[in-house]
Amino acid sequence: MHTRAEKLEAFGRLLDVLDTLREQCPWDRKQTNESLRTNTIEEVYELSEALLGECPDEIRKELGDVLLHVAFYAKIGEEKGQFDIASVCHALCDKLIYRHPHIYGDVQVENAAEVVRNWEQLKLREKDGNKSVLAGVPKSLPALVKSYRMQEKAAGVGFDWEQREHVWPKVDEELNEVRGAIASEDTDAMEAEFGDLLFAVVNAARLYGINPDNALERTNRKFDSRFSYVEMRAGQQGKALKDMTLSEMDALWNEAKQKGF
Repeated sequence: MHTRAEKLEAFGRLLDVLDTLREQCPWDRKQTNESLRTNTIEEVYELSEALLGECPDEIRKELGDVLLHVAFYAKIGEEKGQFDIASVCHALCDKLIYRHPHIYGDVQVENAAEVVRNWEQLKLREKDGNKSVLAGVPKSLPALVKSYRMQEKAAGVGFDWEQREHVWPKVDEELNEVRGAIASEDTDAMEAEFGDLLFAVVNAARLYGINPDNALERTNRKFDSRFSYVEMRAGQQGKALKDMTLSEMDALWNEAKQKGF
């Protein structure tokens, strides 16, 4: 690993390279906040995939790509006379220190949940209490992630189940309402009730310390792995999936499970 001085030198090198590219490269010179935005989203998703894959080389590569975008936005801000990378770093440090009074102050906490509650309350205090608890949840977040973050933030100010076991009657209630909507054959009601059920399940996962997005992605990958195995084995048998019976595909699916896919 590198020394602190070497890390600072490497970061300075990145800023130097970016300065040069911004001045001399036609592509880099024409970039704006808006033109980079969609690329940034893509890079964050690529980092997420690398993290799930737990490959250090891929994580390092994707972290670099995300870091480039952070430095790029700071460079654009500097050119506009708005802020630079130093003010970005100082603002971040000030925020971290302020929101960790149990480290930098005399506040006592017993667990991570209290840290989260303090964090959310301090965020509101920064805005003089005029900002909604949920205002910090980006509107463009994927629905599953947004549900989780809204529930986290509400819980951070005490709006939560007193005991996590109490969530299960709510899940059962929402499931029964889904069944009722299906029986009515009302598509709009079905959509609403499925949404309520999903929201309740997300809440249950949160209460048990499970990130529902991670849990669902784990199942997605498992399904992908097993279904790919089914396709592979069908090909070895000279068959196309569309020509196979459900029973035949189920047999290959169970084979995939037995082999640990």
